[in-house]
Amino acid sequence: MDELGKTEAALIAARRENLAALRSRGRDPFAQRRCDVDATAQELLERYAFLEPGQDAAAEAWSLAGRVLSKRTMGKTVFADLADRTGRIQVYVRRQDVGDDAFADWHDLDRGDFIAVRGYMFRSKVGELTLHVTAFSPIAKALRPLPDKWHGLQDIEKRYRQRYVDFVVNPDAREALMLRSRLIAEMRRFIDARGFYEAETPTLLHVAGGAAARPFVTHCNALDRQLQLRIATELNLKRLIVAGMERVYEIGRIFRNEGIDTTHNPEFTMLELYAAYWDVSDMLEFNEALVAHLVDFVTAGATDLRHGDTTISFARPFARIEYFDALARFSGGKYTRARLLDARQAAEVLGELGLPASPTHGHALDKIFERIAEPHLVAPTFVTGYPAVISPLAKRRSKDGEVVDRYELFCANMEISNAFTELNDPDDQRARFEAQVADRIAGDEEIPEPDWDFVRALEYGMPPTAGIGIGVDRLMMLLTDQRSVRDVLLFPMQRQHG
Repeated sequence: MDELGKTEAALIAARRENLAALRSRGRDPFAQRRCDVDATAQELLERYAFLEPGQDAAAEAWSLAGRVLSKRTMGKTVFADLADRTGRIQVYVRRQDVGDDAFADWHDLDRGDFIAVRGYMFRSKVGELTLHVTAFSPIAKALRPLPDKWHGLQDIEKRYRQRYVDFVVNPDAREALMLRSRLIAEMRRFIDARGFYEAETPTLLHVAGGAAARPFVTHCNALDRQLQLRIATELNLKRLIVAGMERVYEIGRIFRNEGIDTTHNPEFTMLELYAAYWDVSDMLEFNEALVAHLVDFVTAGATDLRHGDTTISFARPFARIEYFDALARFSGGKYTRARLLDARQAAEVLGELGLPASPTHGHALDKIFERIAEPHLVAPTFVTGYPAVISPLAKRRSKDGEVVDRYELFCANMEISNAFTELNDPDDQRARFEAQVADRIAGDEEIPEPDWDFVRALEYGMPPTAGIGIGVDRLMMLLTDQRSVRDVLLFPMQRQHG
């Protein structure tokens, strides 16, 4: 055992001795079944903000509970910082108020322990709002020491692996995830108010379609066959459009067997939404309104959002640019539509850019756009008019068969959403699936197997429909000012420890 391990072992042993001492006096913290709580730290700090130094509100008593983050003993008094889900508050304990036996318990309380307290608020002579404790009890013991209170949990990998510790000592990290929860609830309110129904579609599928991604594969013992985890919810939600639900959405977990970096995690959250009788322009307006609303929610009414060292304006309307115009502009006119729509010339462009060869024309276009255009898309920008070769589920433009009615919203150099007028012609859909089979044979492992039952569903008739997929995790990165997708996931994927 190294010196660090020996030190931790000694601290754990000392805490177990303190637990034994508490139990010997009939104060076993783990025997507590529940405790009465009628206030939080933040509520008390707000309610009694009017108190002047030396003034108290002894006529009103409150009960709260939380974790001890620091303890300062001065003879017959103790000051401690108590933290709950809303923040922290200072508590003040005197032996003459709680009695000798109870006061003795403080000797055996450690940083990280949970206690329940009751008392009244006052403002100390130095101006800090404090709870004057009249009764308390230990309700859980921390047998492992928390990281150093001054330096927190510095090991990045350990922070993500031990989120339960990270959130205790890094409250800003916890607050970002709590804000995520509130934002997703607000998304639902916004969508529900527009007449949409929330659906729950299967995670385990015979064929995982609706996107270009490699699926995770598992085995179903009951059916004795291989199943795939969904890579999108698109095809089942569009089946519901066929079924007459007209406006449906799902906020669900998606699984793609791909790399891990600052904007990708193999397990992530996607909002997919479909509206019958809309087209891509209707969906663009909806998308813009939703994002602007969430920015307004976060900023309490402002249109500017801080993201890293940049302030991004979300004032409507957002910028718009055609796909091929963006590539031409940001390459100084070098990469034109005519050149990029030719598969051979697109492959040559990959070589010019020093990018590896791609198995298909569509894959090449994706990589070129990532290199040439995305680094310039900082302000919210709708990129419209995508090539049909990379849009197998979108409807072609009426006067330009090589382009589809599709856009992607980019912001802070990230794709945030993808939307299009849905293809509802079953014959066209079948032909595109057949073309994908050829791409799959050519070596593009991200091309999914065709879902032929989806073609059958379209043959029963699907009305004109627009659909959208929004990467919730990336949107949360933007709205909570985080640099990595791991900072907006409660338990991000990690390499196995040890």
